[in-house]
Amino acid sequence: MAIIHYLNSVLGATSQGFAWAILAIGVYVSFRILDFPDMTSEGSFALGGSVSAYCIAGLGLNPVLCLLISALAGMAAGAVTGFLHTKLRIPPILAGILTMIALYSVNLGIMGKSNTPLLAQKTVLSMAKSLFPSGAALGIGDNLLQILITMSLGIIFTVLVTVLLYWFLGTEVGCAIRATGNNENMVRAQGANTDVMKIIGLMVGNGLIALSGGLVAQTQGYADVSMGVGAIVIGLASIVIGEVIFRRAISFATRLISIVVGSIIYRIIIASVLYMGFNSNNLKLLTAVMVAAALSIPVFKKDKVRIEREED
Repeated sequence: MAIIHYLNSVLGATSQGFAWAILAIGVYVSFRILDFPDMTSEGSFALGGSVSAYCIAGLGLNPVLCLLISALAGMAAGAVTGFLHTKLRIPPILAGILTMIALYSVNLGIMGKSNTPLLAQKTVLSMAKSLFPSGAALGIGDNLLQILITMSLGIIFTVLVTVLLYWFLGTEVGCAIRATGNNENMVRAQGANTDVMKIIGLMVGNGLIALSGGLVAQTQGYADVSMGVGAIVIGLASIVIGEVIFRRAISFATRLISIVVGSIIYRIIIASVLYMGFNSNNLKLLTAVMVAAALSIPVFKKDKVRIEREED
């Protein structure tokens, strides 16, 4: 019985991993591709959830359309950060922090309160559930059925985002964004406007993060102004774990897949330690330790190789 409960928790963590993988991909765009330490992520994630909740509960719009609006709102937030940095010459970290702080008030203003429940509202999860018979009719529990449906939604959105991002970054504009992150001076020498490339890159990254926030809000049944706290660390943890596992990944497609795998593994680790009785108040500490440990692996390997060479 204990094994069954653990497997259910792992399955639930996997379903969450797909939804949060979109957040990790958005963080990857800004932190890795654009080489921009964007702190807007926490505000953008909550913005996506807030906009999605308001569009559903306040305006009664189609849940899928609400996700698209959430992504557009996130892109607007990324544009503000890009404007602060490129036009007002505010340092990247400070520009992101300013936008993140402002978004807290914006999110409160959108929802009118700190928390908006969606359990009685029409969401992408409820729409998907309506396409299937009850769990009893399928011979499984309703909770397991909901986990499987949530996982399916996460897979669908993650695949769509991965394919679209792979295509976009292969276009002329996408290649210019990638080149800006690698060598800004070279791109400027080629006549491209690096400021515009940075703004577009930040818009794409924060748009994906907000889309993830909207999807998480609809699948978990509520949106909260503090739901983005620690989003940057969670995204980085997923990226780093994926990079450690796929350390020899060369192609860009493989790197995107590694992020999704890293997000799933991160969620499974969290679910496992919680199942073993770990205090949930220390989850942020655990995440920080995981990221630090994963980032230090290449350093230890280099030191080991250096020591072996010196001994030889």
